[in-house]
Amino acid sequence: MRVKQISIFLENKSGRLAAVTRLLGEAGINIRALSIADTSDFGILRLIVNDPARAYAALKDAGFTVSETDVIAVEIPDRPGGLSEVLNLLHENGVNVEYLYAFVSHSSGTALVLLKVRGIDRAVELLKAHGVKVPDAATVYNL
Repeated sequence: MRVKQISIFLENKSGRLAAVTRLLGEAGINIRALSIADTSDFGILRLIVNDPARAYAALKDAGFTVSETDVIAVEIPDRPGGLSEVLNLLHENGVNVEYLYAFVSHSSGTALVLLKVRGIDRAVELLKAHGVKVPDAATVYNL
């Protein structure tokens, strides 16, 4: 149930984000979800792509500072309070969420939240035990 996330350390300069997306596009890699956190000088671009191994290699070969991290995907109902229920469940069971980002799939009526937590295996077991859908990596890569 682990999903590979690619993180790229980027200078906060015009064109850097465009260079990453162009490189991935030319390599035939499709971005499924992304998040960017920035400071005044640098940012971290987090990506879920359809082929993380090829994305990692393409970015590394092009000279980007890149790393790979395991996250989990959680499917939540796209309604008010849907995210809160999942986060409360994790909180009440001592699972700390380091960060998250999400997107909504209108066709399924759900939102997919990508979570970075400590103790991924424990978090997955907890979520599944409470009926929360945790899609496998292949499902997320092929959305």
